[in-house]
Amino acid sequence: MVTRQFPNPAELLDLMQFKKPQFNGKKRRLDSALTIYDLRAIAKRRTPAAAFDYTDGSAEGELSLSRARQAFEDVEFHPSILRDVSNVDTSTTVFGGPSALPFGIAPTGFTRLMQTEGEIAGAGAAAAAGIPFTLSTLGTTSIEDVKAENPHGRNWFQLYVMREREISYGLVERAAAAGFDTLMFTVDTPVAGARLRDKRNGFSIPPQLSLGTIANAIPRPWWWWDFLTTPKLEFASLSTTGGTVGELLDSAMDPSISFEDLEIIRGMWPGKLVVKGVQNVEDSKKLAGLGVDGIILSNHGGRQLDRAPIPFHLLPEVAREVGKDTEITIDTGIMNGADIVASIALGAKFTLIGRAYLYGLMAGGRAGVDRAIAILADQVVRTMKLLEVSSLEELTPAHVTQLERLVPRARG
Repeated sequence: MVTRQFPNPAELLDLMQFKKPQFNGKKRRLDSALTIYDLRAIAKRRTPAAAFDYTDGSAEGELSLSRARQAFEDVEFHPSILRDVSNVDTSTTVFGGPSALPFGIAPTGFTRLMQTEGEIAGAGAAAAAGIPFTLSTLGTTSIEDVKAENPHGRNWFQLYVMREREISYGLVERAAAAGFDTLMFTVDTPVAGARLRDKRNGFSIPPQLSLGTIANAIPRPWWWWDFLTTPKLEFASLSTTGGTVGELLDSAMDPSISFEDLEIIRGMWPGKLVVKGVQNVEDSKKLAGLGVDGIILSNHGGRQLDRAPIPFHLLPEVAREVGKDTEITIDTGIMNGADIVASIALGAKFTLIGRAYLYGLMAGGRAGVDRAIAILADQVVRTMKLLEVSSLEELTPAHVTQLERLVPRARG
């Protein structure tokens, strides 16, 4: 039988430890975000529908993106036991330089559209975290301003080959002059993918006011205040504006891009040259044979060809075929540090985050990007400790089984 007594006042006082209130609204909402999906939910509340959907959406039925995310969720880890993981080293080297974490910030276009700090927030957060930042050809901050924000860190530049080749050549020269160390030659955008959310929203660059956008702005006055009281939203590297994203891409990109263009750019660029948008084993082998410094397995975040190959599913075979000859990076669908650890285990040297960073940006500007990086870094460390590995080099394919509808995929 339970013996009862009157509560001890001293013990009650110990229980009555109230949390100190946080009056800073931004810090309060960012502190409440424990996952990238939490940041996404905050971003959706704070960002007009057209801008959020441009970031969140992908092509046509959005199957490529959902499949990529599902592929990471369909992972079974195999931990070791009784190993000392008091200290875990998350640092690595990629494309000739260091990174404090096994992920960097991917190139994203129109970034100041999501939140006015844009690429400056991304570059500053990358500098603070000791990871690379990648500027897109379709960025809304100049090459030189990104360098000024991240003067001592690693800056990469993502290049589209334009119909007017001189524009692309000029960007290569500017990035080299600014000290960017790696160039991403992008090969998956001969034309724009069909981004149906943008069409349904009437989304254009720059955004146009309409009855719909005005109505959507009413509960989000802070976004419009930032938009209307900061410098005009435009491409920092291109003069073309006006129209839907698809129209802008189709007018600028060249479907005749070829291996000859790759050789021309390679001859111009003094740093590391990597090819972004590789989606099969044969192309990976051909590029490795040409001696590129790296390849990025990517389907452009699902924003180009819907039903495209899942980069994470391609990774093991590509790593077996070319991993000894060239460095492999992977993007598309990464929403958790465990996704990053699984990628490294299966042969990737590095990973890139796009939407995960942008959700943080929309949720809270620079502080939101810092929070996104911190969430992923914490998940990477915890996953490594639970696998009982103390460095990235200790991760191997034996730590991961890729599941497909809960059935193990053949390793080949």
